[in-house]
Amino acid sequence: MRAGRGGVVGPRGGAEATGSLSDSADRLWRRLQLDRIAGGRQAGHVIHEDMRQHPRTVRAFMGIRWLLLGETVVGLTAVFIAAVLWSRGEHVPWAVWFRSTVVLFLTASLYVFAWRAQLGYWWAYSRLRLFSRIFPIVTLIVATIPGLYPGWMVVEQIVFSLLMIGIGDLLTTDHMRAAFPRPDRTTGADGAGPRPGDVDS
Repeated sequence: MRAGRGGVVGPRGGAEATGSLSDSADRLWRRLQLDRIAGGRQAGHVIHEDMRQHPRTVRAFMGIRWLLLGETVVGLTAVFIAAVLWSRGEHVPWAVWFRSTVVLFLTASLYVFAWRAQLGYWWAYSRLRLFSRIFPIVTLIVATIPGLYPGWMVVEQIVFSLLMIGIGDLLTTDHMRAAFPRPDRTTGADGAGPRPGDVDS
């Protein structure tokens, strides 16, 4: 098993188990050709392995995973608060339920993008970077609509936006931009390096 494939820092057994799960999920994902569906003509572009394994790249994705975990906690907290208020007979606007559900689905998709990006796929890095720019803007604009959300959800949206901005900052450092160059700036139509999982050590 390749070191760092699972992206987990901890006891050897735990890291190996997580890496094995990641390998299995990756094989299934590629067998279903989901990268081609999600990434289009750039689906096969993978960054150089030395950049993927670079300590700064690994640290960036570690930070992204923690921020995504924070996003998940924020989203689940919103659902919990709404459920408690509803159980007490208080009115919970439909917009609260809708946004809470959508945010959880969006966060789940961001986990997938982060996973594929950490494996070196440029398309996933590009999607994650794009959404980390768009989501905070949309969220903050919607939060300013008078009467749409209760005050506690406005605060939740601000926290959500700050976490997304943090993800965007990690993705746009000089190192990450150098690690994930645009495909038209590299040679070869299939990417800059071997696809993850093609070579086992």
